[in-house]
Amino acid sequence: MDTANYGELHKLFDDNFLDYTSYVIRERAIPDVADGLKPVQRRILQTLHNMDDGRFHKVANVVGDCMKLHPHGDASIFAALVNLANKGYLIDRQGNYGNIFTGDNASAARYIECRLSPLAREVLFNKDITEFVDSYDGRMKEPVALPAKIPILLMQGAEGIAVGMATKIMPHNFCELLEAQKKILRGEEFELYPDFQQAGFLDVSSYEDGNGRIKCRARIEEKNEKTITIKEIPYTTTTESLIESVEKAARAGKLKILSINDYTAEEVEIEIKLARGIYAEDTIKALYAFTDCEVPISPNLTVIINNNPAVLTVSEVLRYNTEKLVRDLETELNIELGRLKEKLHAHLLEQIFIEERLYKQIEECKSFKEVIETIDLALEPYKEKLVRAVSKDDIERLLEIRIKRISRYDLDKKRKDITAVRANIKAVEKYLKDMVGFTISFLDDLLTRYGHMYPRRTEISTFSEVEVRKVAISNLIVGYDREAGFLGHLVKVGSDDPSFACSEYDKLLLIYKNGLYKVINVADKLFVGHDLLWVGKVEEKVVFNVVYRDGEQGLCYAKRFYTPKFILEKEYHLFTEHKRSEILYLTVGDGGRIRVHLAPAKRARHNYVDYALDEFLIKGAAAQGKRVSSRVVRRIAELPAGTPATPEAEVQPGLFKKDAPAEKEGKE
Repeated sequence: MDTANYGELHKLFDDNFLDYTSYVIRERAIPDVADGLKPVQRRILQTLHNMDDGRFHKVANVVGDCMKLHPHGDASIFAALVNLANKGYLIDRQGNYGNIFTGDNASAARYIECRLSPLAREVLFNKDITEFVDSYDGRMKEPVALPAKIPILLMQGAEGIAVGMATKIMPHNFCELLEAQKKILRGEEFELYPDFQQAGFLDVSSYEDGNGRIKCRARIEEKNEKTITIKEIPYTTTTESLIESVEKAARAGKLKILSINDYTAEEVEIEIKLARGIYAEDTIKALYAFTDCEVPISPNLTVIINNNPAVLTVSEVLRYNTEKLVRDLETELNIELGRLKEKLHAHLLEQIFIEERLYKQIEECKSFKEVIETIDLALEPYKEKLVRAVSKDDIERLLEIRIKRISRYDLDKKRKDITAVRANIKAVEKYLKDMVGFTISFLDDLLTRYGHMYPRRTEISTFSEVEVRKVAISNLIVGYDREAGFLGHLVKVGSDDPSFACSEYDKLLLIYKNGLYKVINVADKLFVGHDLLWVGKVEEKVVFNVVYRDGEQGLCYAKRFYTPKFILEKEYHLFTEHKRSEILYLTVGDGGRIRVHLAPAKRARHNYVDYALDEFLIKGAAAQGKRVSSRVVRRIAELPAGTPATPEAEVQPGLFKKDAPAEKEGKE
């Protein structure tokens, strides 16, 4: 392919891809901040409005009518309608719409029915302030955006994946949103947090006003020590997905359960029976750590604003919606004021025409033109009483009044009608002078009539991260084969070889005879050498008691230290490296006494000295420690409890300062 043709082809792909990208972003996946709806949702609601007669309609009929506006087939319309209806705000349902808790699907479109909810009828539609454009085939008109008077985007939430971007907007509570709008109008500060139909607990400590990160937890109740019940589930999960995650964790040995049953209907109820020896408190922690009983969510508030995608915050969206609400209400009031003035004008014209018997002046007129001119001239003295100048259309409407109506004209009723219209005009003009107050009254009215239907369901809470290592079941037996030099949970060991239980999340501390130590993950089978002196799980605040020989000096030192800090797989040393340096004695925990056997000396009364380990100060792992004796140490033995103390002169009192008691730990 030559360069010119390649360039043209490349440009063709670029242009078409950009067109496709823009279409997917604006027309399918990302909602518009103006009304909070994706195009398919907007078209469904407009179709329901066009069909609305107060009764339920078959969803199949609604989908069919909506296809006149939406060019993507019935499946996408049906799925969007069911999703919209299950939000519980804008569409009334009749029939099986599935279950948001269990994940069950809705019945076929021909079996279920729907209609606009009273809330939707009230806050979504007004053709006087709605901009319409041609539908995709030019046969119908569809709205560019609905004049929504509530923040639908934040109320319902939204998810969508477009080309190069995605949106994940959390739903919020209806009442809290409207209360926040009132605070915006008053110039007060506000805070908003998500609220989910699934309820549960919500940690918003990392929430960033519509972005950031949140954590959702199930509500788990302890029925008794052997039975727990999940009553509420996290957002984005279903009982089916939750049970699957629990069973997967159980198969992996991360928790032990006897059975799990789903009794969910209108409300969530998952019952978990526990195995023998396993208790509810520990299992609840494990459920949060290893299953979907706790899920992290990363919100992403991407919307279409002014026909372009943008990432906003909840506060910015709500302020935009509130400003738009004030503008829309003001526009509606101005339209209403114009209509009332026209109505007053018509009432006054009719009153003057009949009460002043102006109709008698046209009896001698011989042409329609003469009639118009005569009435116009007759109205001249009364024009100051009218709202505006008299037009030809006004006169023609007067001439259409029937004689029967003139003969039965009720003067008192007409005056009452005029008084009522004047009162309405005065009220509207008053509202227009205080749009903030009128908007707050509008929101208060919505809260009074609909607020009780939408209480907060999700409980705001702060919960600390469950440490997986602490709640994991110790289902692995790690062993060290001294002869072969292998360590791991798949290593077969003899009766004299060390072994201990741990979980896959534990870290292992290895201490070698030459003073080298390091920390590793639990392995299946790993060669660690033949000189391994001690191995165990890494635990905080464990006291290590070590007596070692410094190969360079030939002297022995004793020291105590807590579990040292570490970087995984990195090698450290407890003392200076030397080919003759080695650990003579090592235990863990407080208490205990040792007998240090010394090389014989002529003048010495005893060739050993006893020490209580607690007499040594606890310092860092790299500290040199205290010298045990100026004589050569032959060996060290652990003294059984109750062994008589060495004579005081040999114990060398005051050589070691007593340290504060540390945590008790079992000896390895």
